[in-house]
Amino acid sequence: MAVLVALSGAVLGIAFAGSPAHLASGVRVAGVDVGGLTPGAAKSLLQRKWSAVEHAPMTFRAGGHAWHFSASQLGVRPDWGAAVDDARRQGQGFGPLRGFRRLDVRVFGADVAPPTSVYDAALTYVLNRIGDKVDAPRVDASVELQRLRPVVVAGHAGQMLDRPNAAEVIVRSLASLTRQPVNLPLEVDSPRVQVNDLTVVVAEVKTAVSAPVHLTLGSTRFSISPRRIAQLLELPANGRRDLRIGGPGADKWFADLAKNVDREPVDATWAISSSGIRVVPDKPGYSLDVPRSAKAFLRAVLVTEPALRNATLVAATTQAHRTAKDAEAMQIKGPVSSYETFYGGEPNRIHNVQLVSHLIDGQVIAPGATFSFNRATGARTEDKGFRTAPVIINGELKTGLGGGVCQVSTTVFNAAYEAGLPIAARTNHALYISHYPQGRDATVNYPDVDLEFVNDTGHWLLLRTWVGSSSLTVALYGTPVHRRVVSDVAPLKVTGPPPVERTVDPSLQPGEVVVDDSGEPSRSTSVRRRVYTADGKLLYDTVFYSSYRAEPRIIRVGPKPQPAKPKKKRQPKGTTTTTTTPTTTTTPP
Repeated sequence: MAVLVALSGAVLGIAFAGSPAHLASGVRVAGVDVGGLTPGAAKSLLQRKWSAVEHAPMTFRAGGHAWHFSASQLGVRPDWGAAVDDARRQGQGFGPLRGFRRLDVRVFGADVAPPTSVYDAALTYVLNRIGDKVDAPRVDASVELQRLRPVVVAGHAGQMLDRPNAAEVIVRSLASLTRQPVNLPLEVDSPRVQVNDLTVVVAEVKTAVSAPVHLTLGSTRFSISPRRIAQLLELPANGRRDLRIGGPGADKWFADLAKNVDREPVDATWAISSSGIRVVPDKPGYSLDVPRSAKAFLRAVLVTEPALRNATLVAATTQAHRTAKDAEAMQIKGPVSSYETFYGGEPNRIHNVQLVSHLIDGQVIAPGATFSFNRATGARTEDKGFRTAPVIINGELKTGLGGGVCQVSTTVFNAAYEAGLPIAARTNHALYISHYPQGRDATVNYPDVDLEFVNDTGHWLLLRTWVGSSSLTVALYGTPVHRRVVSDVAPLKVTGPPPVERTVDPSLQPGEVVVDDSGEPSRSTSVRRRVYTADGKLLYDTVFYSSYRAEPRIIRVGPKPQPAKPKKKRQPKGTTTTTTTPTTTTTPP
């Protein structure tokens, strides 16, 4: 009997096995019946149908709105070859086994969805457009104050585009071979805070605005009225259920309060007088701690007993960068060197001299450190207060922002020079300036031309400036090392005549010459500096060279005399002049 059953099954399997070169009957790809076709024919059929719908717009609906776009617009491309391969595997097998598989497909069917690619950026763009129209976020229950009375405002549910499922629906629909309208999935956005959730916080709001709160800050005590308290409360909203001190009103109130509380710390410094040098102690700074103060304020407004509604605001202490102990340890005991220069000129130049002097005043230079003039002053900009004044630019006297700064750099250079400190960077002016010590001027230009010197004394140095009405003094203080400086100044040599700039002035007489500027020749000089230690040992032997450009001799000259025009000869009266034209005869060769 078993043999008979097996034999019957084999016969049945062979009967439905069909040809392995054709797809099983009942197989569908994207809803298209491809049973009985060869894989190549099935693929061609699907591609023809796809070409007919690829650029056809499809309608998608959601929330009462409709959008129309095609597969080609979103870069949707089904892989029909892979789909046909999948369909072919539905009826594969050997002999009777293939027959049984194909019989199952014939009876129950098999629908294959093609693997599909999509341009993600285009799909995201479409989802955003749809979401902008249909998304209606939930509104949570909240609390409002109406004349200091808390009122609960009920919320309501919203709806949102179900983006992951919507994306799947859009791609699958566009990859199909039909173009029927499709509804996109939406999801309900339910409120997270209901009216009943705010019962406790409503009672807290009532308490908060029930009476004044008394605040203490240091030695100051002041009272905040219920109306002002209401302005500082951040009521439950947007899914929050708690009461806070915050929001725009509180931010402004604390910012105004901080202006009266906050104070920057002051570093310890040195007071210099005829009787010596003493350390001026540092002063701590204060800053209002807004988060901690807000918490203390909130605790106070939630107290029901009016007499106990008190809070102490918190101010944090910030220590100075340089304390009195630090200053004492730096051993600033006495003068190391000083130098004075005199200045004048227009008010803007004097202003710049005074401004940059204050910028470098109080600089401390650590042992072994290099002082940089440009680093100490920063860029000379208008927002720092610098003004336009005469300045040397490219070897010419012009006007520019920060004119007069080189008066200060020259004075600093000479103070470091007299202290016997190594000069790491120094550039002389382009033009010779007679009121500076010969060969000992120093120009600067932010950020490329700098003045630098090195503190090699082994002790801290303090740089101080004193600005008078017509003079500037720069001094260095520290632990005196008693160096001796010897200078030898070479003669100022003329290295070339001034160039002549000649212009013709029509207002002058021919040959007349007017000298507007006699000019200056180019010059050069040098200064040799020898620095000796306190016991007479030669420490440095340095030569500082300076070369100065010529300044042009500017003259105006009168125009050249015009040549006299020849006079015409007059004929005597009553005289007739006869002109005879000669006759030319040409003889042929």
